[in-house]
Amino acid sequence: MKLLQRIFDFYLDASIHVALAIVSLVHITSFVLQITLDEHLLWFLFFGSIVCYNFVKYGVEAKKYIWVIHSYHKEIQLFSFLAMGVAVYHAFFLNMKTFVAIGWLILLTGLYALPVLPKAKNLRSWGGLKIFIVAIVWAGATVILPVLSDDCLITTDVVIESIQRFILVFILLIPFEIRDLAYDEPGLNTLPQRYGVAKTKIFGGFATMVFFILTFLKKDLSVFELILKGLLFLGLGFLMLGTTKRQSRYFASFWVESIPILWWQLGIALLQYFTVFAAIAPSF
Repeated sequence: MKLLQRIFDFYLDASIHVALAIVSLVHITSFVLQITLDEHLLWFLFFGSIVCYNFVKYGVEAKKYIWVIHSYHKEIQLFSFLAMGVAVYHAFFLNMKTFVAIGWLILLTGLYALPVLPKAKNLRSWGGLKIFIVAIVWAGATVILPVLSDDCLITTDVVIESIQRFILVFILLIPFEIRDLAYDEPGLNTLPQRYGVAKTKIFGGFATMVFFILTFLKKDLSVFELILKGLLFLGLGFLMLGTTKRQSRYFASFWVESIPILWWQLGIALLQYFTVFAAIAPSF
């Protein structure tokens, strides 16, 4: 049991779970926008996300990231360096538009993690801004990059999908903000610090409704997408209701981050259902 617990903790602490969540959202993008995914982009995002998240979590200072004392963190560091090598390899196969967009996302991630402001260590230390930066990066990585990789135009539907993805990530970050309320410094001005837990959850519920309503603004709206996002809308509503200050150890780090993965699997199941239904429909 201890071995399984150690493997599971490493899976979470080394950001493998969050990287899988990001790749899951990329697959959702391919479903709803009907685009072809580049396998090299998928692998780049998976391993690149591991590198970025581990850098932000464990060593925003270069010397701190290189000189690691704790043996467990050394394992994560080694894993991150290996992931970086794989990510760099797959990056060479991406087209120039995608490569440039990745550069902007990396720059934004760097501004988030590294000290760039005179009165703050980094943009991450601006609690009120942190959640928006993360949501922008996720939206860009999971919507814009797949579209550019497939040489598609940035249409109105792509813009709406990007806004929805921003809102989705914003909602998923709220349980983390509430969980960290007891540990965050008072000056961070996170949403729960500013408005309290109850109002933050209400704001999250409102954002959930906005997320779903935006679906109806799309020009090419399919029944599949409507059902897929309708089910997520219900799930996010229950998430807001179930989020409290006192959370179990894995509530945010595993279960909340599992929502994109479960949504992806739900999308696969729905696609299979629609495929079977389309095949048998002419016989009725």
